[in-house]
Amino acid sequence: MAPVPAASAPASAADLEAAFAHHRRELTGFCYRMLGAGSEAEDAVQETMVRAWKAFDRFEGRASLRSWLYRIANNVCIDMLRSPQRRARPMDLGPSSAVASATPGDPQPDHAFVQPVLDGAVIDPGADPADQAVARESIRLAFVAALQHLPARQRSALILCEVLRWQASEVAELLDTTTASVNSALQRARATLALVEPAEVLDDPLDPATQALLARYVSAFERYDIGELVGLLRDDVVLSMPPFPLWLQGPSELAGWFLNQGIGCRGGRLVQTSANGCTAFGNYRLTRPGLWEPFGLQVIEVAGGRIVGHHNFLYPERFAAYGLPLRLEA
Repeated sequence: MAPVPAASAPASAADLEAAFAHHRRELTGFCYRMLGAGSEAEDAVQETMVRAWKAFDRFEGRASLRSWLYRIANNVCIDMLRSPQRRARPMDLGPSSAVASATPGDPQPDHAFVQPVLDGAVIDPGADPADQAVARESIRLAFVAALQHLPARQRSALILCEVLRWQASEVAELLDTTTASVNSALQRARATLALVEPAEVLDDPLDPATQALLARYVSAFERYDIGELVGLLRDDVVLSMPPFPLWLQGPSELAGWFLNQGIGCRGGRLVQTSANGCTAFGNYRLTRPGLWEPFGLQVIEVAGGRIVGHHNFLYPERFAAYGLPLRLEA
């Protein structure tokens, strides 16, 4: 990547564009944790860039260009968070269903659920492996859902201090407040997260044992060997399917679903990607002999050597955003 030009006096419009591009991935990660949806995060970063271009002639270099962009991005996110409804997971909205009587229900609007994000859009693949591991933990679906319980300013403070490791004094400057106010917001945010954030620690998706488990999963799913697939699940495994509010828990419930209401997945194919710090798969359904078309993105969570989360985001129109092909042919 080309060197980032000096914040206060970029030599040209091209240099300014390069400076913005240099910070794009980390800004997308910040906006995703704030907003809970990959598509909204991209929109927020685009709006940040537009506002930055318009205001650059008033940028006097008293803060770094990075801090200035974060200030704009934070304001954009707060503007987008005016809606009182917070994004959640299906598991946060009500009890699990029994497969014998389960129906998907009516699809909910996009803003009802935490939506996935491609790892590559928010995690620097060239970063130190330890930093990448921390970044993956901070975009887990459960953590992002927990963040949505926080008021906007508490959310900003916690993400900047706890995830991005800013000093409280830096955050205070960005938020136009005092260091004491930031520390108070952090204390309240931590107390709320302690009540709502699941304590589950997921396995490293890059661990060879995890990769071997997921290879077995792909084989079982594509052969539609539900008996073998069930053997890979932990006893408290959950299956969710946004935009539908339905969710199921337990291997027998998942097996019943796949063999009945979910039988349309038989004959499907999976293409690997990565989302929310986990291995993910584009799930393609067979629509005619030799042709598979997008159906949903599976985010597969693994803990203790078993699959504990089988989260299906049934938005086939978004496959391109995850670097997935729009069709598969024999």
